[in-house]
Amino acid sequence: MELMRKTLTLLVVLILGFISIDCVYAETAFRKNPARSFDTKQIERGRYLSVIAGCNDCHTAGYLLSEGKVPEILWLTGDRFGWRGPWGTTYAVNLRIFINTMTEDQWVKTARTLKTRPPMPWYALNIVKKEDLKAIYQLVRYLGTGGEPAPTYLPPDQEPMTPYALFPSPPKQDHQ
Repeated sequence: MELMRKTLTLLVVLILGFISIDCVYAETAFRKNPARSFDTKQIERGRYLSVIAGCNDCHTAGYLLSEGKVPEILWLTGDRFGWRGPWGTTYAVNLRIFINTMTEDQWVKTARTLKTRPPMPWYALNIVKKEDLKAIYQLVRYLGTGGEPAPTYLPPDQEPMTPYALFPSPPKQDHQ
């Protein structure tokens, strides 16, 4: 129990330290999308959805631990904080780069068929309504590309060079 408390304390300290680094990094790399007309209702809906669906919790560095107090200019630019478990180490991708490479229809199809590693809840994304996926797409297009690509997936036998949360292997189930 003591080891778990110390590990969690260290994790919080590391995350807080990297929040400020990530915010400065993403702010420096941000490139505003050229002026164009946008549907403000769709953008507002996309903002709402990205908050309530938890997209920003992982895909915006520092968002979760700052209680959502990250400037919108930094939203959805991914994170260098890793999530390590029996599957390896995954990172929340920069959705601003990822989605801006697609048409709206391609994004909807991708969101409906995506299957990926934990902790991304892809099974929830697969059932989001088409109208809501379009609103998220419009928000991301409005924000433009920004930030840098997140680190790539690492297999279980490779130690990440970035801070990470360690998920333990689930206990073996005794099915009687």
